[in-house]
Amino acid sequence: MFRLVLFDIDGTLIRTHGAGVRAFAATFDEVFGLPQATETLSFAGRTDRGLVEEVFEQNQIERTQQNVDRFFEAYLSRLTDFLPADEHDPLPGTRELIAHLRGRPDTPVIGLLTGNHPRGAELKLEHYGIWQEFEMGIFGGENTDRNDIARNALTWAQTRWPELNPAEILIIGDTERDIECARAIDAKVLAVATGNRTIADLQTHTPDWTAPDLHPESLTDCL
Repeated sequence: MFRLVLFDIDGTLIRTHGAGVRAFAATFDEVFGLPQATETLSFAGRTDRGLVEEVFEQNQIERTQQNVDRFFEAYLSRLTDFLPADEHDPLPGTRELIAHLRGRPDTPVIGLLTGNHPRGAELKLEHYGIWQEFEMGIFGGENTDRNDIARNALTWAQTRWPELNPAEILIIGDTERDIECARAIDAKVLAVATGNRTIADLQTHTPDWTAPDLHPESLTDCL
């Protein structure tokens, strides 16, 4: 049914209990002297690059590639310090759903569509033991707009399958921004209430499907 299934990370596959937010805050505090930089930021569904540039703009820091690189070098060196030492399992249903997709006769490519910096995504998913499960990924280290990440994913897919219909792509995420980026490329979208949004919240944004979690038995309508 789908040639490409793309997962969001935070709140969809894993819950880090704010590790990324705290690593962002520590980096802005220790490297840029901005101890309150993240207090008014909304992280859900955003791209790492977009968040960095927003803080730079709010604090009159020049948005140069050098400053962006300086931030990410420091952020990535701190991220693992904030990941929960006593938690290494992804969210319920994650492993089962991946196994289900791999067991289908029409096995899709399983990938990532995330606002995370690529190395940040790798560090998080390695911590939870599932980084190796994904064949490809489109990340948020360069784009400020999540919809542009989705457009990059569509370009990747149409390069692999020139005759691809965008409806053969399924995006799975836990926020309205995941729904919005799927709509930007005419992909299908499954919204799961595994993050901070309820099913009722997600349904107001009219995804194709909603589910309480990633357990395959919850997803019979769309898989």
